[in-house]
Amino acid sequence: MKMSKTSVKTTVEWGTLNLRKLARVVTKLQKRIYRASQRGDIKAVKKLQKTLIRSWSARCIAVRKVTQDNKGKNTAGVDKVKSLNPQQRLKLAKNLKIDHRASALRRIWIPKPGRDEKRPLGIPTIKDRAKQALAKMALEPEWEAKFEETSYGFRPGRSAHDAIEHIFISIGQSAKYVLSADIAKCFGQINHQELLRKISTFPAMRRQIKAWLKSGVMDGGELFPTNEGTPQGGVISPLLANIALHGMIQNIESQYPKTKRVNGKPTNWKPCIVQYADNFVVIHPDRSTIMEIKGKISKWLKPIGLVLKDEKTRVCHSLNKSIDEEPGFNFLGFNIKQYPDNNTRLGFKTIIQPSEESVRQHVQELREIIKAHKSAKTVDLIKKLNPVIRGWANYYRTVCSSLTFKKVHHDLYMMLTQWGKRRTGKYKRTYEMYWHEVEGVKVFASNPPKGGRRMILQTHNQYRIKRHIKVKGGNSPYDGNWVYWGERMRNLPGLPTRVQKLLKKQNGKCRICGLFFKPEHKWEVAHKVPRSDAEKDQYSNLQLIHLHCHHAKTGKENQQRYTKNPQCSQVIEEPDEVKVSSPVLNQR
Repeated sequence: MKMSKTSVKTTVEWGTLNLRKLARVVTKLQKRIYRASQRGDIKAVKKLQKTLIRSWSARCIAVRKVTQDNKGKNTAGVDKVKSLNPQQRLKLAKNLKIDHRASALRRIWIPKPGRDEKRPLGIPTIKDRAKQALAKMALEPEWEAKFEETSYGFRPGRSAHDAIEHIFISIGQSAKYVLSADIAKCFGQINHQELLRKISTFPAMRRQIKAWLKSGVMDGGELFPTNEGTPQGGVISPLLANIALHGMIQNIESQYPKTKRVNGKPTNWKPCIVQYADNFVVIHPDRSTIMEIKGKISKWLKPIGLVLKDEKTRVCHSLNKSIDEEPGFNFLGFNIKQYPDNNTRLGFKTIIQPSEESVRQHVQELREIIKAHKSAKTVDLIKKLNPVIRGWANYYRTVCSSLTFKKVHHDLYMMLTQWGKRRTGKYKRTYEMYWHEVEGVKVFASNPPKGGRRMILQTHNQYRIKRHIKVKGGNSPYDGNWVYWGERMRNLPGLPTRVQKLLKKQNGKCRICGLFFKPEHKWEVAHKVPRSDAEKDQYSNLQLIHLHCHHAKTGKENQQRYTKNPQCSQVIEEPDEVKVSSPVLNQR
């Protein structure tokens, strides 16, 4: 394979790579791929993709993504390699190429949230993860230009909140029938031949994807063949699943007219289909049409090897109760239902709130954390509870969650009261020991260490409801509209206040490399002057930077300390775990 003009064959060190320059090269190529795909220039798309996968810049970015940015970076594949040092990363980047080779996956089983059953993950080796990241960088811009606007799952710049907002807009002005459905074992049953036919990429990429699909899975020391499906756990698997399902929405919508006269009045007759990976809803004013669409979707899925999951497929009305179905439905952890209201022009109101199952699972998770910390220090318990509370509340703060937050807050208060009584023996003593007044409000908090501050437990009802703004049409982070995406980044659900302020202060750019933050990026709030030197946690000493930029910054600072103090026994290369990561929430 020829080396591209963007290749570099000089002697370099991983820590000295110009990440800003590398990222700019990749971003420009991806934007060109996206635009070529938009105008239907397949020849240009494939030529640019080949240039990208051969480029030094893309290979370095791919290695960085899987060895430094990814949360599962310390998970080993069948080769038992968990991490790479800087020299090994550089060697991998130099030798990385798309070929027809792939190692077997290592299967691990993880529990499903709130259930006793487990689901399998197939973990590739670090080398295969890097190759998949490289392939994804080339393929994703092409397909982002093709995907339907109402598909929201596992796509850059799109989230579950966009899907929920789209549903709200669709039923907001009139009550309708809804088909809510799941595709059974979507990742595990996709037909390989149909998927490869659909991707229709250049030969080298096709052979590589086929090798990943057919690589097999190691489970308990035994190799099992993979004759179907794209195993969950691979970097490229979500993209492949989206490609397999692409076309379903357009196929169904094209079979129905935009309007139809019903009882002498023109009525919107084109179905609205909102998809999030293997979950989707179909919205239409006529029940018989909904049932007809259900059959057509089942027929469309058959050649791909997929079927609807019967126990998760349901037809209901958004407002009215039928003989065998209650109104309303659950989708992505939300309950969507309309209630009669004679005080409104429409005669009803649409309420979206956390589903009962989601609330139950969350309260159970809090209960298990408290149970596991019966004898722990207060500060340790708070450290465990705060991330769980923050993540759940941020996910649901975009809908009508105020009453739910109050209820869950009360449940947590009762659990903490019992936790304290077990230690003190009396409720009064518990309240005195663990609830402290902070700024005029009684809160569950630890005693302050000498010269330090209390650690305060976050509460659900401290999160104010903030309506989510749906992504505009078919906009994509690959379209180059940095003004739009920069503004949107500051309003994504789940962003802590200080991240929002820093994004605004820095105009949406990283303080280290100067590049715009993208929705799929990982970032951290870091100190300009290390706390050990300045002990300042004020905004003037804070900056928002990419996770990989923080790695480089921390490494340089540690190296400087080592130089100043030769007695230091070692230099720490990596910072602690990410404090603030990508705002795209995956909880479902």
